[in-house]
Amino acid sequence: MSLPSKMKAIIVNGNTASVKSVALPKLRPTYLLAKVEVIALNPTDWKHISGKRAAEGGISGCDFAGTVVEVGSDVSKSLKPGDRIAATTHGANFSQPEDGCFAEYALAKADLVVKIPDSLSFEAAATFPLGVGTVAQGLFQQALKLNLPTEPTKNGESILIYGGSSATGSLGIQYAKLAGYRVLTTCSPHNNDFVKSVGADAVYDYKDPECGKKINRDTHDKLKLIWDTIERNSVNALDSAAKICAEAMSSDPSGAKYGSILGVKFPREGVETKATFMYTIFNEPFTKGGKEFPAVPEDFEFAKKFFGITEKLLTEGKVKTHPEQVGADGLAGALVGMEDMKNDKVSGKKLVYRVSDMPSDSNAEAKL
Repeated sequence: MSLPSKMKAIIVNGNTASVKSVALPKLRPTYLLAKVEVIALNPTDWKHISGKRAAEGGISGCDFAGTVVEVGSDVSKSLKPGDRIAATTHGANFSQPEDGCFAEYALAKADLVVKIPDSLSFEAAATFPLGVGTVAQGLFQQALKLNLPTEPTKNGESILIYGGSSATGSLGIQYAKLAGYRVLTTCSPHNNDFVKSVGADAVYDYKDPECGKKINRDTHDKLKLIWDTIERNSVNALDSAAKICAEAMSSDPSGAKYGSILGVKFPREGVETKATFMYTIFNEPFTKGGKEFPAVPEDFEFAKKFFGITEKLLTEGKVKTHPEQVGADGLAGALVGMEDMKNDKVSGKKLVYRVSDMPSDSNAEAKL
């Protein structure tokens, strides 16, 4: 197919993002070029912009669904033009500014994309890729090191997934259940039915001052596995979520594991703690917030395996995507959505936008 030389994209400048016309990204050997149909928002999108962690002129965005246009020369996964895919990208990447996906066309690390079944819409498919990468590291590879869904445990051990109604939390519940674990979770009471529908065995109100103690009581002081899905603004925060998790955990720390996203100070001694950082799955060095991160081949290989497992589970209908809420005005609307997320106006839904819905004369801008 004939490609245009220019495309519309959400471009970052300092703590401001705007829709601009830019050149299409150049295909690299381990990547594919896709026509983006739908994008989905994650907290990391607005935080990159608000925290001025993106390259000047870089493309924003981490989750999309679309169709393959061209495949790089060094890709092992069987892919061809026209394939429907969902993928996560390193949006607002300080080290590779064109890697974001909030655009009409995007690059994606080809061996990490998921071919989506015909039964799954682009709107639904856009909601899961970044979350799946986070689940892979937090539950299975690095932090808790659970049995994989392909080799489920037989002992029915309990796990607490803190924040179960979030997009990442709801995925975590499903994968942990498929892996044979008894899943406890926390959320606001109005999301109780939702988290139960994706597999939670017991649900607790995180606003209840006795939340942690009740979980500890109901698990007979034996809970050893906790995954905290809350994405903090500060990596050194000592907050109510960590306090609840500490109170819920067994008083015997032997074998106890606490996993978190981006890191948090856990108020218990003797517990194995591990923070995960999804961006290492791409097997490329990068700089973020002034810190250097090396390429991590083992993270890439595990993610490749886990996205393959996910592709099969989606085809078999064993994993549900997070409920999506389709916003108006495509890329321009996504700027409004990021402001809403920053202002805590989004709960229990994943904001998604059809790129084709963008007004042709849009030059929208948002300061985050």
